[in-house]
Amino acid sequence: MTKLNIFIENSYPEYEIDEVSIYNDVIKIADFLFNDNALLSKSCLLNYEYETISFDIVFTDNEKIQNINHEYRDKNMPTDVITFAIFADSPEMERYILDGEINLGEIIVSLDKIETQSNENNVTFRDELYYIISHGILHLLGFDHQTQQDYDFMVEHQNNAKAVVL
Repeated sequence: MTKLNIFIENSYPEYEIDEVSIYNDVIKIADFLFNDNALLSKSCLLNYEYETISFDIVFTDNEKIQNINHEYRDKNMPTDVITFAIFADSPEMERYILDGEINLGEIIVSLDKIETQSNENNVTFRDELYYIISHGILHLLGFDHQTQQDYDFMVEHQNNAKAVVL
């Protein structure tokens, strides 16, 4: 069984969240995804030996995520999630495993967007949050949604992952 090292930071102190509860739920979601052999066989983890997987989740507001989106993606608008998949996006010769640990990267989530989207989609904040976090984890594993088939694949896995905690 793979050990998980997940760091969660709320850089949006005006928005109170239960970081402990979210952390416990993210562990369950990640554990579900990282123990899906069919999923892993298509991911950036294929053929690597590791004991621990680590990644960060940072919660922020629309202003901060818009700045990041503008700087890194040349899109001057807020978005729900931005993922920096440092392991998956690196050339294979530059993928490092230190002391048996793979650092997949960072997921940045706008809590403002999550609240707006949960209202628009008529779901709970928690439902939307875990859907988006699952989306970010899939990006960290190297998955994308450039085609309808890829999009459907991600949505199916996002829904299955968030169902573990809802």
